[in-house]
Amino acid sequence: METGELSTSPLVIAIDGPSGSGKSSVSKAVARSLGLSYLDTGAMYRAATWWCLHSGIELTDATAVADAVRAMPLVMGVDPAAPTVTVGGTDIGEAIRETSISASVSAVATNLDVRAELGRLQRAAIEEAGHADSFSQGRGIVAEGRDITTVVAPDADVRVLLTASEEARLARRSLEVHGDADAASVEATRDQVLRRDADDSTVVQFHVAADGVVTVDSSDLDFDQTVQAVLDVVAAR
Repeated sequence: METGELSTSPLVIAIDGPSGSGKSSVSKAVARSLGLSYLDTGAMYRAATWWCLHSGIELTDATAVADAVRAMPLVMGVDPAAPTVTVGGTDIGEAIRETSISASVSAVATNLDVRAELGRLQRAAIEEAGHADSFSQGRGIVAEGRDITTVVAPDADVRVLLTASEEARLARRSLEVHGDADAASVEATRDQVLRRDADDSTVVQFHVAADGVVTVDSSDLDFDQTVQAVLDVVAAR
Protein backbone atom coordinates (compact mmCIF):
# COMPACT_ATOMS: atom_id res chain seq x y z
CA MET A 1 0.00 0.00 0.00
CA GLU A 2 1.21 3.48 -0.81
CA THR A 3 1.62 5.75 2.16
CA GLY A 4 1.95 9.48 2.50
CA GLU A 5 2.41 12.00 5.22
CA LEU A 6 0.56 11.14 8.41
CA SER A 7 -2.16 13.55 9.51
CA THR A 8 -2.15 14.77 13.08
CA SER A 9 -5.16 12.92 14.44
CA PRO A 10 -6.92 10.40 12.20
CA LEU A 11 -10.12 9.05 13.73
CA VAL A 12 -10.48 5.28 13.95
CA ILE A 13 -13.97 3.92 14.63
CA ALA A 14 -14.32 0.16 15.13
CA ILE A 15 -17.78 -1.45 14.97
CA ASP A 16 -18.33 -5.07 15.98
CA GLY A 17 -21.41 -7.25 16.27
CA PRO A 18 -23.22 -10.45 15.24
CA SER A 19 -24.87 -11.27 11.90
CA GLY A 20 -27.85 -9.10 11.05
CA SER A 21 -26.97 -6.39 13.56
CA GLY A 22 -26.60 -3.82 10.78
CA LYS A 23 -22.82 -3.42 11.02
CA SER A 24 -22.20 -2.85 7.33
CA SER A 25 -25.03 -0.47 6.47
CA VAL A 26 -24.62 1.55 9.65
CA SER A 27 -20.83 1.69 9.33
CA LYS A 28 -21.07 2.96 5.75
CA ALA A 29 -23.53 5.66 6.77
CA VAL A 30 -21.35 6.75 9.68
CA ALA A 31 -18.30 6.89 7.42
CA ARG A 32 -20.17 8.96 4.82
CA SER A 33 -21.41 11.34 7.50
CA LEU A 34 -17.92 11.94 8.88
CA GLY A 35 -15.98 11.89 5.61
CA LEU A 36 -14.04 8.77 6.58
CA SER A 37 -12.86 5.69 4.74
CA TYR A 38 -14.83 2.46 5.24
CA LEU A 39 -13.48 -1.07 5.62
CA ASP A 40 -15.74 -4.12 5.56
CA THR A 41 -13.57 -6.82 7.12
CA GLY A 42 -16.30 -9.43 6.67
CA ALA A 43 -16.06 -8.89 2.92
CA MET A 44 -12.38 -9.76 3.17
CA TYR A 45 -13.25 -13.18 4.59
CA ARG A 46 -15.84 -13.65 1.88
CA ALA A 47 -13.24 -12.67 -0.72
CA ALA A 48 -10.82 -15.20 0.75
CA THR A 49 -13.52 -17.86 0.52
CA TRP A 50 -14.26 -16.96 -3.09
CA TRP A 51 -10.54 -17.03 -3.91
CA CYS A 52 -10.04 -20.48 -2.40
CA LEU A 53 -13.08 -21.95 -4.14
CA HIS A 54 -12.12 -20.25 -7.41
CA SER A 55 -8.63 -21.74 -7.05
CA GLY A 56 -9.99 -25.24 -6.44
CA ILE A 57 -8.73 -25.47 -2.87
CA GLU A 58 -10.49 -27.72 -0.38
CA LEU A 59 -11.64 -25.56 2.51
CA THR A 60 -10.94 -28.43 4.91
CA ASP A 61 -7.22 -28.18 4.05
CA ALA A 62 -6.32 -25.47 6.56
CA THR A 63 -2.71 -25.12 5.42
CA ALA A 64 -3.61 -24.81 1.74
CA VAL A 65 -6.32 -22.27 2.56
CA ALA A 66 -3.91 -20.14 4.60
CA ASP A 67 -1.26 -20.28 1.88
CA ALA A 68 -3.81 -19.26 -0.75
CA VAL A 69 -5.02 -16.32 1.31
CA ARG A 70 -1.46 -15.07 1.81
CA ALA A 71 -1.07 -15.03 -1.98
CA MET A 72 -4.48 -13.50 -2.70
CA PRO A 73 -4.19 -10.25 -4.75
CA LEU A 74 -6.94 -8.49 -2.79
CA VAL A 75 -7.75 -4.79 -3.10
CA MET A 76 -10.44 -3.22 -0.92
CA GLY A 77 -12.01 0.01 -2.15
CA VAL A 78 -12.74 2.15 0.92
CA ASP A 79 -15.19 4.74 -0.45
CA PRO A 80 -18.27 4.26 1.80
CA ALA A 81 -20.55 5.44 -1.00
CA ALA A 82 -19.26 2.71 -3.32
CA PRO A 83 -17.01 0.18 -1.56
CA THR A 84 -15.41 -2.38 -3.84
CA VAL A 85 -13.76 -5.78 -3.51
CA THR A 86 -11.41 -6.89 -6.27
CA VAL A 87 -9.12 -9.89 -6.56
CA GLY A 88 -6.56 -9.91 -9.33
CA GLY A 89 -8.40 -7.04 -11.00
CA THR A 90 -11.76 -8.87 -10.97
CA ASP A 91 -14.64 -7.15 -9.18
CA ILE A 92 -16.17 -9.81 -6.93
CA GLY A 93 -18.43 -7.54 -4.89
CA GLU A 94 -21.58 -9.35 -6.00
CA ALA A 95 -20.06 -12.82 -6.21
CA ILE A 96 -19.05 -12.84 -2.54
CA ARG A 97 -22.68 -12.30 -1.50
CA GLU A 98 -23.86 -15.47 -3.19
CA THR A 99 -25.38 -18.23 -1.07
CA SER A 100 -22.50 -20.61 -1.80
CA ILE A 101 -20.04 -18.16 -0.25
CA SER A 102 -22.28 -17.49 2.75
CA ALA A 103 -22.52 -21.23 3.36
CA SER A 104 -18.74 -21.72 3.19
CA VAL A 105 -17.20 -18.60 4.72
CA SER A 106 -17.05 -19.90 8.29
CA ALA A 107 -14.61 -22.63 7.22
CA VAL A 108 -12.22 -19.88 6.17
CA ALA A 109 -13.04 -17.37 8.90
CA THR A 110 -12.29 -19.88 11.66
CA ASN A 111 -8.82 -20.61 10.24
CA LEU A 112 -6.47 -18.88 12.69
CA ASP A 113 -3.71 -18.42 10.11
CA VAL A 114 -6.20 -16.75 7.79
CA ARG A 115 -7.36 -14.49 10.61
CA ALA A 116 -3.75 -13.51 11.28
CA GLU A 117 -3.12 -12.63 7.63
CA LEU A 118 -6.34 -10.71 7.10
CA GLY A 119 -5.86 -8.99 10.44
CA ARG A 120 -2.48 -7.79 9.18
CA LEU A 121 -4.09 -6.40 6.03
CA GLN A 122 -6.85 -4.76 8.07
CA ARG A 123 -4.38 -3.01 10.36
CA ALA A 124 -2.48 -1.81 7.30
CA ALA A 125 -5.69 -0.38 5.82
CA ILE A 126 -6.48 1.39 9.09
CA GLU A 127 -2.99 2.89 9.18
CA GLU A 128 -3.23 3.97 5.55
CA ALA A 129 -6.45 5.87 6.25
CA GLY A 130 -4.41 8.18 8.46
CA HIS A 131 -2.26 9.30 5.54
CA ALA A 132 -2.94 12.55 3.71
CA ASP A 133 -2.96 10.81 0.31
CA SER A 134 -5.59 8.26 1.33
CA PHE A 135 -9.27 8.33 0.33
CA SER A 136 -10.19 10.12 3.57
CA GLN A 137 -7.23 12.52 3.20
CA GLY A 138 -6.02 11.47 6.61
CA ARG A 139 -9.30 11.92 8.45
CA GLY A 140 -9.50 8.24 9.36
CA ILE A 141 -11.69 5.20 8.92
CA VAL A 142 -14.71 3.24 10.07
CA ALA A 143 -13.77 -0.44 10.20
CA GLU A 144 -16.38 -3.08 10.92
CA GLY A 145 -16.23 -6.79 11.57
CA ARG A 146 -16.32 -9.63 14.03
CA ASP A 147 -13.16 -8.94 16.03
CA ILE A 148 -12.36 -5.40 15.02
CA THR A 149 -12.87 -3.90 18.50
CA THR A 150 -10.82 -6.47 20.38
CA VAL A 151 -8.16 -8.02 18.14
CA VAL A 152 -7.60 -5.85 15.09
CA ALA A 153 -8.12 -2.34 16.50
CA PRO A 154 -8.27 -2.55 20.30
CA ASP A 155 -6.84 0.98 20.51
CA ALA A 156 -9.42 2.56 18.19
CA ASP A 157 -10.66 5.99 19.25
CA VAL A 158 -14.25 4.73 19.29
CA ARG A 159 -15.27 1.09 19.72
CA VAL A 160 -18.90 0.07 19.36
CA LEU A 161 -20.66 -3.28 19.75
CA LEU A 162 -23.74 -3.02 17.55
CA THR A 163 -26.28 -5.62 18.56
CA ALA A 164 -29.99 -6.43 18.33
CA SER A 165 -32.40 -9.12 19.42
CA GLU A 166 -32.30 -12.42 17.55
CA GLU A 167 -35.75 -11.68 16.13
CA ALA A 168 -34.66 -8.30 14.77
CA ARG A 169 -31.41 -9.66 13.34
CA LEU A 170 -33.13 -12.52 11.54
CA ALA A 171 -35.76 -10.20 10.07
CA ARG A 172 -33.10 -7.80 8.77
CA ARG A 173 -30.94 -10.49 7.23
CA SER A 174 -34.02 -12.14 5.69
CA LEU A 175 -35.00 -8.85 4.09
CA GLU A 176 -31.46 -8.43 2.77
CA VAL A 177 -31.15 -11.94 1.36
CA HIS A 178 -34.72 -12.79 0.34
CA GLY A 179 -36.26 -9.36 -0.09
CA ASP A 180 -38.92 -10.22 2.47
CA ALA A 181 -39.19 -10.70 6.22
CA ASP A 182 -42.25 -12.94 6.34
CA ALA A 183 -42.23 -16.07 8.49
CA ALA A 184 -41.05 -18.38 5.70
CA SER A 185 -38.18 -16.08 4.69
CA VAL A 186 -37.04 -15.60 8.28
CA GLU A 187 -37.04 -19.35 8.86
CA ALA A 188 -35.02 -19.90 5.68
CA THR A 189 -32.44 -17.45 7.00
CA ARG A 190 -32.34 -18.69 10.59
CA ASP A 191 -30.01 -21.66 10.18
CA GLN A 192 -27.42 -19.76 8.14
CA VAL A 193 -27.27 -16.79 10.52
CA LEU A 194 -27.22 -18.75 13.76
CA ARG A 195 -24.76 -21.33 12.42
CA ARG A 196 -22.41 -18.57 11.23
CA ASP A 197 -22.53 -16.90 14.63
CA ALA A 198 -21.94 -20.21 16.40
CA ASP A 199 -18.99 -21.09 14.16
CA ASP A 200 -17.35 -17.69 14.43
CA SER A 201 -17.82 -17.57 18.19
CA THR A 202 -15.29 -20.40 18.47
CA VAL A 203 -12.51 -17.99 17.47
CA VAL A 204 -13.79 -14.53 18.41
CA GLN A 205 -16.14 -12.97 20.95
CA PHE A 206 -18.68 -10.58 19.43
CA HIS A 207 -21.80 -10.94 21.57
CA VAL A 208 -20.51 -9.21 24.72
CA ALA A 209 -18.78 -5.84 24.75
CA ALA A 210 -15.18 -5.87 25.96
CA ASP A 211 -13.94 -3.24 28.40
CA GLY A 212 -14.11 0.20 26.81
CA VAL A 213 -16.52 -0.89 24.06
CA VAL A 214 -19.88 0.91 23.97
CA THR A 215 -22.95 -1.23 23.26
CA VAL A 216 -25.61 0.12 20.90
CA ASP A 217 -28.75 -2.05 20.87
CA SER A 218 -30.73 -1.37 17.70
CA SER A 219 -33.58 -3.81 18.38
CA ASP A 220 -36.12 -0.98 18.67
CA LEU A 221 -34.35 1.57 16.47
CA ASP A 222 -34.82 2.20 12.78
CA PHE A 223 -31.83 2.67 10.49
CA ASP A 224 -31.49 6.44 10.86
CA GLN A 225 -31.85 6.21 14.63
CA THR A 226 -29.15 3.55 14.79
CA VAL A 227 -26.76 5.65 12.72
CA GLN A 228 -27.44 8.63 14.97
CA ALA A 229 -26.86 6.52 18.08
CA VAL A 230 -23.40 5.59 16.80
CA LEU A 231 -22.66 9.20 15.83
CA ASP A 232 -23.64 10.21 19.35
CA VAL A 233 -21.09 7.75 20.73
CA VAL A 234 -18.46 9.28 18.45
CA ALA A 235 -19.36 12.82 19.53
CA ALA A 236 -19.14 11.85 23.20
CA ARG A 237 -15.64 10.34 22.92
